[in-house]
Amino acid sequence: MEISPGIHRIEAPLGERYVALYLIIGDASSMLVDTGLDESVAGSLLPYLRSIGHAPERLAYVVNTHGDFDHVGGNAALRVAAPDAKLLVGRGDVHLVENVETMIAQRYGEFAAPHGFDEPDDTKTFIRSVTRTTTVDLPVDGGETFDLGGRTVQVLHVPGHSDGHLAVHDLTTNTLMIGDAVLSDSVLTADQHPAFPPTYRKVPDYRATIGTLTGLRPAILATAHYPLHDLTSGAEFLAGSLAYADRVDAVVGDIVTGASAPLTLMDIVRASHPRLGPWDPVSAQYLVYPVLGHLEDLESRGVVTRQVPSTGHHTWTRS
Repeated sequence: MEISPGIHRIEAPLGERYVALYLIIGDASSMLVDTGLDESVAGSLLPYLRSIGHAPERLAYVVNTHGDFDHVGGNAALRVAAPDAKLLVGRGDVHLVENVETMIAQRYGEFAAPHGFDEPDDTKTFIRSVTRTTTVDLPVDGGETFDLGGRTVQVLHVPGHSDGHLAVHDLTTNTLMIGDAVLSDSVLTADQHPAFPPTYRKVPDYRATIGTLTGLRPAILATAHYPLHDLTSGAEFLAGSLAYADRVDAVVGDIVTGASAPLTLMDIVRASHPRLGPWDPVSAQYLVYPVLGHLEDLESRGVVTRQVPSTGHHTWTRS
């Protein structure tokens, strides 16, 4: 659907959720934000382009907001449909976008050896099955602007969920397309029920990103997995996300400083789940992302101390 003059939102199926792709049309060319899964291109994007009479060859740029499979899995298929389009990726995520095995190992396998949490093999198999990678044409650092003809868009570096996460700001309509840069207090299903915890990872970066996006006061805040927000609800979404990060910080700090023995990451995840969200126990395990981020931040502030044994998993105690 057209959400603002010349800006279209295309929702592609993602299990019980969806991933929203965004098309920005200028007088001379157009830009696509994210490609979804491999099947999203043929199943959702191309039919939508045909329905509005927009040839894929008009795409000059494709931006991956970040290196998660549900945002880059359609890259190779899109390359076939729009061979002249330049693929833009945040510099910190290029290695994830270009190689699915690197993505699986570093993005989803980060917690396996030090913390004892890993994605099951069938999930890894699924990720491989829906992700076809291609090379990145233009690594970007944020601040770059692109003239599509009659409208200018700016790419912003908004880390926290990933190191190289990008947002796209249409300056003509003040529409801000943020991917997964900010994630409220839960990622939602398509029918707006909590699916799993917000998976931000680097807490200082995440807070700074929320501040950056809040300062832009977008007329439309467009995410990948949530409904659209106007000026008022967008401000509430951003403020609520920051408040939730504050809540996680307090809960994690309380658990570690109040413990009588060292705790592993998974100990802290299990203890924090009842205080942080309504998810089922399996989904709640994805608290590993924000909880580890907050532990690292608390460690940098001298509140907690990490122990790294020669064998076994990392543990934390109060400093």
